[in-house]
Amino acid sequence: MSSIVVDLEVTLEEVYSGNFVEVVRNKPVAQQAPGKWKCNCRQEMRTMQLGPGCFQMTQEVVCGECPNVKLVNEEHTLEVEIEPGVKDSMEYPFIGEGEPHVDGEPGDLCFQIKVLKHPVFERYGDNLYTNVTISVVESLIGFEMDIRHLDGHKVHVARDKITRPRAKLWKKGGGLPSFDNNNIRGSLIIIFDVEFPKEQFTEQQREGIKQLLEQASVQKIYNGLQGY
Repeated sequence: MSSIVVDLEVTLEEVYSGNFVEVVRNKPVAQQAPGKWKCNCRQEMRTMQLGPGCFQMTQEVVCGECPNVKLVNEEHTLEVEIEPGVKDSMEYPFIGEGEPHVDGEPGDLCFQIKVLKHPVFERYGDNLYTNVTISVVESLIGFEMDIRHLDGHKVHVARDKITRPRAKLWKKGGGLPSFDNNNIRGSLIIIFDVEFPKEQFTEQQREGIKQLLEQASVQKIYNGLQGY
């Protein structure tokens, strides 16, 4: 019996909403053919008496006979249900869909889930992470925007306060459904990056920024990795 494991690539959109995937399988099928073939071959010891008290032992190959068969390719379609929240490397077995054997039962065909990388979202468990780049002006005075989710609905994001670089915004229930309970969803975590101007400011602009922000110099040296 020979089982087969095949990678089945699925998108993050399919993990979010679920889907049915049709896989065309070209499977060798055993069909009866004319004639016989030797099966269950084994080695047996034969004893032959050569005379009084004299024996000779020899080893012989003994085979049975079975109806002859041939393998013919047949095409049929397998339907795989991609369940919402399915995890990477999970397996979907199809019993008896593996490689056939002329003298035994066929093996199983097992589809192993491989979730493809997504250009916008990254999965960690049932949570989804995404990065949003905003300008310095938006980081200081606030902004509004929409993020298109995996099923097409829009997630509205509004900020009316200062947004610091690498700040995180959690949207509870905005992540992937739990595989064990689709009524439970992870979170959508939005990480903000701030894009600074590429051009240098003039002296007049620098003075204007100082007067507008009214912020004194803050220069602190410390071990950030150790939490000091």
